[in-house]
Amino acid sequence: GTLSSLGYPGTYPNNTVCEWEISVPRGNRIHFRFAELDIEDRDCQVNYLRLHNGIGPERSEIDLITCLDKGTDFPEAEFSKYCPAGCLTSSEGISGTMPNGYRESSPLCVAAIHAGVVSNAVGGRISVVSSKGIPHYEGTLANNVTSTGGTLSDSLFTFRTNGCYGTLGLESGGVADTQLSASSVWEWHGEWAASGARLKKAGLAWAPSQSDQQPWLQIDLKREKKITGIITTGSTWREYLYYVSAYRVLYSNDGQQWYIYREANSTQDKIFQGNVNHLDEVRNNFIPPISSRFVRINPTLWHQRIALKLELLGCQIPADVALAAVLVPVVVMVLTALILIVVCACHWRNRKKSSEGTYDLPHWDRTDWWKSMKQLLPSKMVETEDSIRYSSSEVGRLTGRGVVPRLHAEPAEYAQPLVSGVTTLGARSTFKPDEGPDPGYSDPDLYDAPISPDVYHAYAEPLPASGSEYATPIVVDMGCHPSGGPSLNQPTTVCSFMGAGPASLLTRTESSQSGRSAYDTPKNATGPVTATEDLTYQVPQSSTQKATGQS
Repeated sequence: GTLSSLGYPGTYPNNTVCEWEISVPRGNRIHFRFAELDIEDRDCQVNYLRLHNGIGPERSEIDLITCLDKGTDFPEAEFSKYCPAGCLTSSEGISGTMPNGYRESSPLCVAAIHAGVVSNAVGGRISVVSSKGIPHYEGTLANNVTSTGGTLSDSLFTFRTNGCYGTLGLESGGVADTQLSASSVWEWHGEWAASGARLKKAGLAWAPSQSDQQPWLQIDLKREKKITGIITTGSTWREYLYYVSAYRVLYSNDGQQWYIYREANSTQDKIFQGNVNHLDEVRNNFIPPISSRFVRINPTLWHQRIALKLELLGCQIPADVALAAVLVPVVVMVLTALILIVVCACHWRNRKKSSEGTYDLPHWDRTDWWKSMKQLLPSKMVETEDSIRYSSSEVGRLTGRGVVPRLHAEPAEYAQPLVSGVTTLGARSTFKPDEGPDPGYSDPDLYDAPISPDVYHAYAEPLPASGSEYATPIVVDMGCHPSGGPSLNQPTTVCSFMGAGPASLLTRTESSQSGRSAYDTPKNATGPVTATEDLTYQVPQSSTQKATGQS
């Protein structure tokens, strides 16, 4: 129905407030048409029209302004208002264009239609930013609004947008010639091909043949994009005053099923106003924007004959950007993983070839880092380490229990010193030391000499079942003193180990040790202990330089 103030069109009482509540189903639109709107003065506290969104105390006011409100009417540096539809009926002119801005004396809503941020058919919210003026304002034709050139002003205003107004590649060459096609081509004084339909490109524009009854120019963007506007010109040649004055826009995602562009809430095909001459650019915006891969321009009116150059405005669809943001890191991670797999596989294969037939320690166990770490490990952990390497040739000779592999005198082949203060050995020893050779016997290579097959191990002769729980204690002659010099090549100190056996075990100590024997003495549960408390059984210490003489 029709709503009006109390007493309209006759006299009406002063200080009257009329209020209506209108409800529609959620998702529907309300369209107000004002046949006559008369606000008697500029005091909006006394005479006003207000629109609210919602009913009750939670409603929000819609900042509706009139089609006549100008930039000079709002002193704020930045503000947001709501423009009504139908402002093109206003006779007020504007000066300026996007993106440079509009002169402060221009009506806001008319400038917003020219800029393409709102539609004249439905209106909409605008976000305005004021800034310092410029010496001259350009005049252009856009969205059926003609702006005129303007002179210097103290300030100007422009509009905030979502930024989706970039060019889509016709002028820059991002769109290849193969992506441009047409219903036909006019061949006269050269070829007016589809590839010539690039804005600001020198040469002939696109023109269809004279016999073409349904001419169209098609752009394939290769993938779906958001298209917000189009800029067109005519032939741009003074000799050929050809241009398109009206056209329709069709779009498709598959190139087979086409849709004609229509404005919001409209059932009529949108006819865009084209050029008014062969040279000047004219811009039209799509409100709402088009999301499509293929775009066709279908001329409906022209001057003399059809000639067209154009550029599309828009941006990537946000969903594509989000997908790319996810796919790019995933692709990088996959490629990195593949490279690491290939490198590791090559490294493993090379190691396998180099160590084929050899039973060796793990690579990390042979590093200096692991050797230094073993100094800090408890004795139980150190004793469990396997410090012997077996070569393939020696393993092949292990045919019987009596065959013992050769020992390689390499650094750290023998156990490292135990952590100070750790006095336990883990499993208790039940073996007694071997009886050494007679005094005066000298073995040039005690550790590398072959071991007789009838001996299982250097320390492997077991005690009888009725023997003591521990090995026979060894008594150290602590009166032993070094008799040689500091060099390993000089005579070494000879110390006798007094035990219960029939012979004495002779060994050697390094001259750098001050009186300590190379073997420590075990603690005896029943007898006296003659060694210091921190001594335990150990394998002889290895030196990086082998001794030249032993006694």
